[in-house]
Amino acid sequence: MATLQEVGEQDGWRCWLCDESVDPERSVNDDRGPSVDSRTTTKKAKKSKSKEAVTPRLAHRTCNTGRGNTEAVVPWAPELFVIDPVPIIPAAERLAQKGGREIMCRCPAEDDAAAAAAWILDRLGRLEPTLELESEIQEGGGQYLVILMA
Repeated sequence: MATLQEVGEQDGWRCWLCDESVDPERSVNDDRGPSVDSRTTTKKAKKSKSKEAVTPRLAHRTCNTGRGNTEAVVPWAPELFVIDPVPIIPAAERLAQKGGREIMCRCPAEDDAAAAAAWILDRLGRLEPTLELESEIQEGGGQYLVILMA
């Protein structure tokens, strides 16, 4: 099992759920203090009950305990103007497992799509550092699709 210091350094002292910085000096009992979240996906857990099915990630104490024993949800940034955004973690898992393309969201303007594409690439770069992705924006029907390709 990795130590809090090792997991914090691995994740750059950023909470994997809310993507905000985590202060390593705060108490682990503080709501915004650091904690280790044992990220287990349903697919990984079904395949194996070993340590390989668990990926330790850094989270704020409230982010970690707030989700309890439910699937983690990584929210889209509230400042983005996106329509029908897909859940980020399942999309990343599909891209990592199968490759290919994934439509991540629709946007009403090209500038909005460019901002969403840049944000999702950056966010997934921290969420799944080994996953190499490219983005593409396609116009269609008066909207812009943000597509990721593995």
